[in-house]
Amino acid sequence: MRSTLKQALIILFLGLSPYTAMAEDIMIETFEANPESRWRFFTDSVMGGVSSGQIAFLEEESRSFARMTGRVRTENNGGFIQMRTELPDAASAAATGVRLVVRGNDQKYFIHLRTSGTVLPWQYYQAGFEVTGNWTEVRLPFTDFQRSGRLLRTTPAAESLKSIAVVAYGRDHEAEVDVRELGFY
Repeated sequence: MRSTLKQALIILFLGLSPYTAMAEDIMIETFEANPESRWRFFTDSVMGGVSSGQIAFLEEESRSFARMTGRVRTENNGGFIQMRTELPDAASAAATGVRLVVRGNDQKYFIHLRTSGTVLPWQYYQAGFEVTGNWTEVRLPFTDFQRSGRLLRTTPAAESLKSIAVVAYGRDHEAEVDVRELGFY
């Protein structure tokens, strides 16, 4: 908590964007300063699916966060909703994983990474995480990410990252996941 407050004060003092890398080579998204200009919401409707949902940017106890809600349906070869942002800068080559602070409806969600090597729309790296009703820090090492196909490297390279997404995926369910911080460690 103290480290997060210190980083937020540095960002405000220096006038940096929420994406700016800190001294520890950690890039942080705090969902402040117009996150709607950086984040996009997608459903499987882009490929004929019937899932639906939305993303909202909210504040609670003076802390900003993103909330993704929706209904994931596997009908018509569908099965996902996601909120995604393009990364203005790749992570440091020294980064070893993704760090996020999340809460939600006691279900499993996923982080999807796209790199300079994921050129086809269906290519990504995926790692799952569980949420509860309480804010929790999650750390996902890059070695835990599974590639979507054999044409990709086994493990994503931090310096080649292009986008990151929070995804409700793969089964019929009601999704609700809040994300307060997102970065690399």
